[in-house]
Amino acid sequence: MTPPTPLLSQMTLSSVRAADVRIALLPWGATEAHNYHLPYGTDNIETEWIAAESARRANERGAGVVVLPCLPFGVNTGQLAIRLTINMNPSTQLAVLQDVVGSLEHQRINKLVILNGHGGNDFKNMIRELQPKHRLFMSLVNWYRCLPLKDYFEVPGDHADEMETSVMLHIAPGLVRPLDEAGDGASRAPKLTGFREGWAWTPRDWLKATADTGVGNPRAATAEKGKRYLEAVATKIAAFLVDLAATPQEELYG
Repeated sequence: MTPPTPLLSQMTLSSVRAADVRIALLPWGATEAHNYHLPYGTDNIETEWIAAESARRANERGAGVVVLPCLPFGVNTGQLAIRLTINMNPSTQLAVLQDVVGSLEHQRINKLVILNGHGGNDFKNMIRELQPKHRLFMSLVNWYRCLPLKDYFEVPGDHADEMETSVMLHIAPGLVRPLDEAGDGASRAPKLTGFREGWAWTPRDWLKATADTGVGNPRAATAEKGKRYLEAVATKIAAFLVDLAATPQEELYG
């Protein structure tokens, strides 16, 4: 039986017991500044919406997806100097994830997908560490990497930019301040060639890299662009969930 809502937070014990749950979908965001026009909860609002819509579409095709409550804190070590940005260290995320995995496995839920909505989160090594210890299958989807942003937006950036602003204008317009209040999202490139070219890496110091915490100019954002992009993202993630639900773990290759 497909539950009437994919959101676990809105389900009752009766609906949970009646549901054929094949995939648990875990939205994971962050609490951080998003320029002057978007709220601190932007990553959580976006990711939970995409999780719910993708699961709804997948469940219409019998996927059996339940969306767990969104985890609202991400890795923000480079933004600790920005007031009320909340950091959760990777080691803490690993401990939380391990407890979630242990709970689901004990209840014989066979598959977990982390839907990540924050660029500072990196769950790959956590999954690598946990997977050999558990029967439950784990995978990761970074929703903002599902599709080429250049196909949907004029000036793609990577934080509080045209994409994120368009998404929020579509799903939560009442939380978006007028765009004439937004900073231009200009960012300073690292001086070292290796960092600029991407083959060397260091955490970004946000106070030095950007004046308004944005990376990418948001002024061309529209709700219509957000709707078109989200439609494509939810369609793609839903198809993945349907395929994952129908494919036994031992048949993922070949």
